Amino acid sequence: MTTKELHEVDPFVSMESLREALAGVGVVLPSLGVDLGSPALKLVELGRVRADVAARLAEALRRGAAG
Repeated sequence: MTTKELHEVDPFVSMESLREALAGVGVVLPSLGVDLGSPALKLVELGRVRADVAARLAEALRRGAAG
């Protein structure tokens, strides 16, 4: 992705896309949201999760990387 493409990414669309993808593998990040404090950076806040959720997320990423 080019720098220009990165600046065109909508953080709200990215957040919802991530939320849907995570839900598809049974992972919910309750604090997932857009960081409204620094709009120019277009940050998506992942927040904190319980250890079991972090383990499920790691496993989903491993499965995806292997496939």
